[in-house]
Amino acid sequence: MARTPASRGTRAATLADVARLAGVSVATASKALNGRDHVHVRTRERVVEAAAQLSFSPNPLARGLLAGRTGTVGLLASDLGRFSLPILMGAEDAFGAGRMSVFLCDARGDAIRESHHVRALLGRRVDGLIVVGSSTDPRPPLADEVDVPVVYAYAPSEDPEDRSIAPDNVGAGRMAVEHLIACGRTRIAHISGDRDFSAARDRATGALAALAEAGLALVGEVAYGTWQEGWGRAAAAMLLDREPEVDAVLCGSDQVARGVLDTLRERGRRVPEDVAVMGFDNWEVMTSGARPHLTSVDMNLEELGRAAARALFEAIDAEHGQGLHTVQCRVVVRGSTAPDA
Repeated sequence: MARTPASRGTRAATLADVARLAGVSVATASKALNGRDHVHVRTRERVVEAAAQLSFSPNPLARGLLAGRTGTVGLLASDLGRFSLPILMGAEDAFGAGRMSVFLCDARGDAIRESHHVRALLGRRVDGLIVVGSSTDPRPPLADEVDVPVVYAYAPSEDPEDRSIAPDNVGAGRMAVEHLIACGRTRIAHISGDRDFSAARDRATGALAALAEAGLALVGEVAYGTWQEGWGRAAAAMLLDREPEVDAVLCGSDQVARGVLDTLRERGRRVPEDVAVMGFDNWEVMTSGARPHLTSVDMNLEELGRAAARALFEAIDAEHGQGLHTVQCRVVVRGSTAPDA
């Protein structure tokens, strides 16, 4: 006759006790209690009844170990900056909903530090990793010896077989120009950031495609420079000297847009009545401090973080999709393109 908890004194019931009472192996008892497939319904019922009779309730760590998991994941950031923090917040929100514990590490842009953090996270037996980049430029994948699922967020992996989640910068450039056209603008210029960044090139690609589809041409060439206000001021001055009839300027960042607004104000151009101005990144300190408030493209970074977390959940469950998946951006309309916004 099987012993009851009283006959075992104060010792807590173990999985082996449950398996013994149900007449199954420990492995089958584990599968039944963790909801795994390939367990007959009557066997599962017998195991659950035995667990209830013995008041068996494994702690979360033990339950995870029985399922081959620890219930922990690693978030590895290249730097804890303006772009990575919303991604990390979105991922953590998604993990919190699934009761996952999160270890956060900041590599500070250092490859050696990153390698150290990866080893430390693997030493804690995390179930998977999300690697968050500091830009949308592709980055080298982690070393081959990483034997847990990895999802790359914001900066995609250079390996097309890896799962990567990044903003749709081509689509963002397209929707920005579509917004300006919807506002009645037909002479649109584009002052962007550093040409070496894929985000600048991709946004220009989308913007030019939208103009072509509308039967319009870009005013001048795409002006590449830096992401700073100083470049926006200088580039806007050169633009107005060459193309005084311009009626809209799409900027590569909110900082560039602030510089453009400064020059337009100095030249006596009203915004948006004479020239509409639009930025990228939806950085609140920039958009709300601008006069008028700045229309900008938001990259949906928290949603990107949630998408990365969902991708990692799928990978942990052995449903690991491959390749690059993009998250759609959105236009946040304010007074610099729409007077009543």
